[in-house]
Amino acid sequence: MESIEAALTYARNKREEHLADYKALLTIPSISTLPEHREDVLRTAQWLADHLKRFGMQQVKCIPTAGHPIVYGEWLKAPGKPVVLVYGHYDVQPVDPIEEWESEPFSAEVRGNYIYARGASDMKGQLLAQLKAMESLSTHGDFPVNVKYLLEGEEEIGSPHLSGFIETHKELLACDIVLNCDAGIHAPDGPSIVYALRGLAYFEVEVQGPAKDLHSGMFGGSIRNPIHVLCEVIAGMHDAEGRVTLPGFYNAVRPLDEEERRELARFPYSNQEWFNLTGASGLYGESGYSTLERVGARPTLEINGIWGGFTGTGAKTVLPARASAKLSMRLVADQKPESIRGMLQRYLEEHMPAGVQWSLQEHSHGPGAIMNRNSPYMKTALAALKATFGVDPIFRREGGSVPVVGIMQELLGVDSIMLGFALPDDGIHGPNERQYLPNFFKGIETYIRFMAGLASMQQ
Repeated sequence: MESIEAALTYARNKREEHLADYKALLTIPSISTLPEHREDVLRTAQWLADHLKRFGMQQVKCIPTAGHPIVYGEWLKAPGKPVVLVYGHYDVQPVDPIEEWESEPFSAEVRGNYIYARGASDMKGQLLAQLKAMESLSTHGDFPVNVKYLLEGEEEIGSPHLSGFIETHKELLACDIVLNCDAGIHAPDGPSIVYALRGLAYFEVEVQGPAKDLHSGMFGGSIRNPIHVLCEVIAGMHDAEGRVTLPGFYNAVRPLDEEERRELARFPYSNQEWFNLTGASGLYGESGYSTLERVGARPTLEINGIWGGFTGTGAKTVLPARASAKLSMRLVADQKPESIRGMLQRYLEEHMPAGVQWSLQEHSHGPGAIMNRNSPYMKTALAALKATFGVDPIFRREGGSVPVVGIMQELLGVDSIMLGFALPDDGIHGPNERQYLPNFFKGIETYIRFMAGLASMQQ
């Protein structure tokens, strides 16, 4: 207990220095998708490697991949204690549209209780808070548990080389639990922890009718219009109850039990808040489920884009040669992304009419995940949040996707603790991204308590 209090005191006394390092990290434009920022991505990896060495990590290295490097470090001198693998990513999204930013995206400007910069919330702030927690612990003896770091530079482009890296480095990455810092809470004073994430499968469908665009007066009504076909096929993908009609789509979906539904119902939510967030005027979804259950615990199918024919100003009476649509499915745990393509393929085979040709292309996929809410690791995280924020945390499911969590389950056989401090209105991926600074500092304290708590938990 003395070492925890000493580490907390250190963290509180070093807030200005920690904020200075935060600003320094944010000023590096580590945009992974743009080739002109490759050197910036490398510079960020080296910055983090140097930081790991600074507070005592060993075997620190920037390991090359076919893309951007993975930063690794370890400290394994706590025999009999758990091994924690800390995951994070150091790359960020592009800044477009630049004209909507109120300050330069990489200037790390503090305004009031917020720091504004690309990556402030997603996820340099969460990652640095964990590093500062470790720095604080390092000043008062050895670390309480064994620690490894896996920090990637390609999360914002889909982590194309991460699975292969984990597959070929299973022994290096072997651990008891993963601490994933790429997470958030539901309100500035409302701690929560995500225990389930949805996966993703993303496709593009193209329907080909005539060999070329035709005059709609001369040919309309005599041959299939591919836009009509595509709209009819898409409309049939949901029934009147809001359920997806792909054959076998729900076969692997775990039903929600009453205890879990009660836990999810604790989340502070109102329809009006949903309307305010979305700008919508009504709710829609699968019959029999609440909005939060639909978003976090049920799979979905959404059309993300549709196009074909003439879309310019004015009129052009054309019967288009082709039409296309992009669609994505958010998948819950146990739904295998690789099996979803077969379901979509069968649906299209059954519903595409004669007189057109069609093709299906898969762009990406990633698994969903669900974690054990009653594990000693999860209980330790809840205790750390309560001690820092002074209120009981709330469990929640996340509708978005963090594929690395499912990948870790599949390849390393371990759960992840999603422990981070981003907020829903941080504006991640958009202009004026920000991080609430009081929670950056609370994040440091929570990570201190979590890492120390793991050493004394009952397994």
